[in-house]
Amino acid sequence: MEKLTDFVSNHINDDTARLILDRSKWPGIDMELAVNCIESRRKLRGKVQEWHENPGLIFPAKLSAEQCSSSSTATYKASLASHIINSSCTDGTQDEHGMKTGWKLADLTGGLGVDSWFFSKVAGEVLYCEMKKELCMAAKHNFSMLGTDNITVINCAVTPSSCLPADRDAEATSKSPAEILETFRPDIIYMDPARRSGSGKKVFLLEDCTPDVLTLTDESFIQARHILLKLSPMADITMAAARLGRTCREIHAVSYGGECKELLIWLDREWSGGYSIIACELHGNGKGTFTFRPEEEKNAVPAIAPKHDFENPGNNLLLFEPGKALMKSGAFNLMSERLGLRKFGRSTHYYIMDASSFGHSDKFENLGRLGKFFRIINCRPLDKRSIKEAGASFPDADVTARNIPMDTEALRKKLSACAPKTTASSKCQNNDSGKTQEPVTVQDRSLNCKTDGIHIFGLKSDTAGNLLLVTSRTIVKHA
Repeated sequence: MEKLTDFVSNHINDDTARLILDRSKWPGIDMELAVNCIESRRKLRGKVQEWHENPGLIFPAKLSAEQCSSSSTATYKASLASHIINSSCTDGTQDEHGMKTGWKLADLTGGLGVDSWFFSKVAGEVLYCEMKKELCMAAKHNFSMLGTDNITVINCAVTPSSCLPADRDAEATSKSPAEILETFRPDIIYMDPARRSGSGKKVFLLEDCTPDVLTLTDESFIQARHILLKLSPMADITMAAARLGRTCREIHAVSYGGECKELLIWLDREWSGGYSIIACELHGNGKGTFTFRPEEEKNAVPAIAPKHDFENPGNNLLLFEPGKALMKSGAFNLMSERLGLRKFGRSTHYYIMDASSFGHSDKFENLGRLGKFFRIINCRPLDKRSIKEAGASFPDADVTARNIPMDTEALRKKLSACAPKTTASSKCQNNDSGKTQEPVTVQDRSLNCKTDGIHIFGLKSDTAGNLLLVTSRTIVKHA
């Protein structure tokens, strides 16, 4: 009889709807579980490659695979947990580098187990706690198949003691932090509360998540000094910090693949010195970080780009688009002040810099890890003539609109309406000369980078009004 894992491997590319319809052909296979495993494994391709490639793993719920951390973000959380422990290490066993060893982490919202597995790579022991029995059974099996022996799996829901019934039995599936952790004694507690209501709708307020971390914080602090929370990237940083109070020490906005993936909040029971915000842009070959305190942004005075920047840009100006984590952090004015960038306007969070002032400098490369660069080819007032000429010259351009009386889709439609009737996808018609222009893919030796593709921006400048900028993407070559 065909085993479940063999069935999944043999049918990994099949139509899962058809498999369900034809389930009678495989009477020995739990088809619902098999389909969940197939669809989960597909979602894990490129996300958690180590799990995707292991044929022995099982996944009872495809939603868990959708919601689980990627390898990049899970690795970041593991390194952050290690940093938290070692930043306050006053005792315990240390290695030759002075790093604490043998420390314990309790993951009270285990889910698929990806975060627990990555935590196990840096911690001495990990406690995986999950309320759904099927996920616990799968996690125990998967950790064994992955050769991980320092994770303990328990099946229960973490619940504030005040919400527990007085007459429950010893086998109850809901337990307080004290009951769960009385023998484990963790150094740090990790919680990633479910951000969906009972009806399946997304929620963003801390008290609407499951479990309610606001009610659990005080009880959890009795068990461990440090708590690491993962929140939705849609959560408001200022509001979350205010709700969590004085123990909020650091808030990390983490981006990967051009998308802000999560907010990580470090709570320290013994801390009362205000909090820092760390914007982290993860890349396949490294990361870019920007750290600040809220009061620094409040007091920062941005440099606003003067009108003459846009009157004759030449080839010397670059447009800088902050990454998603940097935008989420809210360091809009501080970026200008600290990084030497001129802002389009106080409400337009795009920036200009002189290309010649950076050259091969580390500052240019570091900025390249925090966002994208575009070389400004042309800058014109945002009017019908400019739109007509840009649309005709660059029909295949990417488009962005910010802080102007139309959104990106509206601007894209106006530009497309001006495009030639027939265009080759690999060429752009130049309206002024009548010649064809090949897509920009040239080496820029002055900046140690290359440019790739045309991007048209519609942006508002405080000094020059609404503008239409034709740019080429400038890709920094990271070391």
